[in-house]
Amino acid sequence: MLNCPKNFLKITMQLAITVLGSHQINFIGEILPAVRDCNCTILEIRSSRLGVSAAAYLLVQGNWNQIAKFEHTLENIQKRLEIKVHCLRPESKDKDKAKECVPYSLETISLDKDSVVESIASFLLDRDIDIEEITGSSYQAPYIQTPVFSTKFVILIPPQLHLLSLREEFLDFCDQLNIDAILEPIKR
Repeated sequence: MLNCPKNFLKITMQLAITVLGSHQINFIGEILPAVRDCNCTILEIRSSRLGVSAAAYLLVQGNWNQIAKFEHTLENIQKRLEIKVHCLRPESKDKDKAKECVPYSLETISLDKDSVVESIASFLLDRDIDIEEITGSSYQAPYIQTPVFSTKFVILIPPQLHLLSLREEFLDFCDQLNIDAILEPIKR
């Protein structure tokens, strides 16, 4: 047994997990009981189908021993079900930065172009705007039968950016690329 101070085992830590596998494999049904059995807590969970695959994202919390036990259990589940699991222990220093930022929702719709998401992400990242979440999908527009792409971003705007100038600059950017967009604050 490791020689750790008693209070070290009480310190909580987090584990971010991504899982990818066939949608026919019920890996969520295996992972959720493992979280419970290792005495960890789920802080966030997302799951979605991507074509013939399924993806899940979890943020789990526990003490050092619980997290280590859960990581070992995930390795066994990964081998048994032949899925891909990736784990990361996030550092808490980024949370302080996020508290200072203003959360905004950004929704766009445009013709389905290969680089629309990349262009929007580049615009945001070039201005040190953190992207918390991106969702998007392509579909046939009713009436015109043309493929369109819609996205929704959750972004964190740093306090040093002037919001009115940013909004104006972003709308000009969207006009140049023929993107309809709505940028509005998220109520906390």
